Amino acid sequence: MAFLDASFTMLNDWVRERNPSKIFILVDENTHTHCLPLFLGNLETTAPFEILEIEAGEEMKNITSATMLWEILLEYEADRNAILVNLGGGVVTDLGGFVASTYKRGIDFLQIPTSLLAMVDASIGGKTGIDLGGAKNMVGTFTLPKGVFVHPDFLQTLPHQELMSGFAEMLKHGLIADALHWKTLVTISELNYENLAPLISDSVHIKKAIVERDPTEKGERKLLNFGHTIGHAIESLHLINEQPILHGFAVAMGMYWEAKLANNAHILPNEDFAEIQNQLVKFYPFIQEMNYTLEMLLPFMKQDKKNDAKGIGFVALESIGRANYHWNLSEEELKLLWK
Repeated sequence: MAFLDASFTMLNDWVRERNPSKIFILVDENTHTHCLPLFLGNLETTAPFEILEIEAGEEMKNITSATMLWEILLEYEADRNAILVNLGGGVVTDLGGFVASTYKRGIDFLQIPTSLLAMVDASIGGKTGIDLGGAKNMVGTFTLPKGVFVHPDFLQTLPHQELMSGFAEMLKHGLIADALHWKTLVTISELNYENLAPLISDSVHIKKAIVERDPTEKGERKLLNFGHTIGHAIESLHLINEQPILHGFAVAMGMYWEAKLANNAHILPNEDFAEIQNQLVKFYPFIQEMNYTLEMLLPFMKQDKKNDAKGIGFVALESIGRANYHWNLSEEELKLLWK
């Protein structure tokens, strides 16, 4: 369950009721500096706690980091009544959720997202995971946290690029499910805390509703992967080349290309594609400078979890606010549409 918890009241009530044997708080080096003091200053508990810190960055979301955290939990004698609090962005919530869901076959965990991306997307829905061999989220579980507590003031600690990254996922929610949300978002003149904070709950509710109808991604939840088949391929390419980029930047480029594929396939009308193109380029001007070829991205796209015997899995945008997740393309079909 996701809660907007500006005063930490609901979090403290939950911890008091749960009465854990010990609290482990996972942070990265950035959230340790910028977010942990605010969190600890508002946490009300008599339970002992330990701080677990990892380096920042997608490259830390791997089996080595998971093993290190499992071993630390074991060393500190974490029992099944302990809880893991993941205080951070998408890497921390993905990795921490995976570690908690597998340690001793599962201990309770909370997600306290500190980035816009984590608030509207990564921390919601129970997907946990790590990367494998440069492929995004290849190993993981569907395990719901005991709670997601969204404290919007953490946005004030973020650099502008992180707001841009999270905003891409908000735009995605509008494109796949809510044209009014899209129209509201694209009228924003500046991506800042004041403009974005009031719109977080709308994005959270869109994702939460989809996840509740399809918790293990057998059908409708696949819509949330719009932009991610190509976006994850771009992200993986950069990881392999040791030049990581922000997830939301890759998703923004992926949404542009996947909308273009749907337009080339005569699924998405020209006028809708033109609007999507104009708005994405307005917020992410680097889209105009993309120089990825299909040959560069195809090896990573072939590893995508949505693929099946029919081909590579995509979400076909049919209009702004409506999409179809039943769209698999063979390599030959993809080559014809990639223009």
